[in-house]
Amino acid sequence: MKVGIIANPNKSGARKTLLELCSCLEKENIIPVLEHATADIISATGGVKASTFADTCDLVAVLGGDGTMLNAANRIGPANIPVAGINIGTLGFLTTCKDNELDILVQAIIQKNYTVIPRMQLQATVIADDGSEQSFRLLNEITLARGQTGRLVSLDAWVDGMLLNHYRADGLIVATTTGSTAYSLSAGGPLIAPNAEVFVITPICPHSLSNRSLVISDTSIVELAPAADAECPMLFTADGREVVEIEHGSRIRVERAGNALHLLSLEGQNFYATLRQKLGWGGKLT
Repeated sequence: MKVGIIANPNKSGARKTLLELCSCLEKENIIPVLEHATADIISATGGVKASTFADTCDLVAVLGGDGTMLNAANRIGPANIPVAGINIGTLGFLTTCKDNELDILVQAIIQKNYTVIPRMQLQATVIADDGSEQSFRLLNEITLARGQTGRLVSLDAWVDGMLLNHYRADGLIVATTTGSTAYSLSAGGPLIAPNAEVFVITPICPHSLSNRSLVISDTSIVELAPAADAECPMLFTADGREVVEIEHGSRIRVERAGNALHLLSLEGQNFYATLRQKLGWGGKLT
């Protein structure tokens, strides 16, 4: 068995956790395969591209927090192998275990004592006025928001070709069920269970209090564009990574991607337990 490993070199404790994980795997005759930057953390040779994990590894372990998981999902690309997150960050909504539970994780891998939860991803296509296109795959959300100006932006949104609304706001978020616990939640959007076949459109600080989040079917196609009276450029981002300036005449199409991210979940873990723990429901944050 081979386990691909991606670690965030900027996280405190990444080197220690990486060494411990490699040791735990090797004790069980599991081969750790390190991504290039991850290999550099421990001065190892033979690092590989994360995009090769889908074809060469049985499972991927990601060391960091939710941000590291988002970055890893993008770098791994469309793949059907399980991904286990090891939390050395803060919230860790997407992670499988803490960094002091490595033995538990490795034993679960050996015994196949885990479940795999598919998390829907979205594909966003930015179509410029000249017809050129840029495509992005994302796990959490896309945002279209104001640029350098502090003024509200004006943008239009369509669902399946039908006009939804003309928004005056700081911006607009289109989020997956996974992203419902991230930026969309901070903007007042609803929490959505991961197995719901939907995604959500949430305005950021809208000028009108009647502008609320809208939950739509995951078979829908959402289109966004600067309105005729918009002050441009606006800024498009996908999972907080890429930043693209959106000018008049540009359009963004958002739809369900062909592949999900397959998150590994240990026995006893579930979305509702994570909410109770991370949001402090019925107890203190841990």
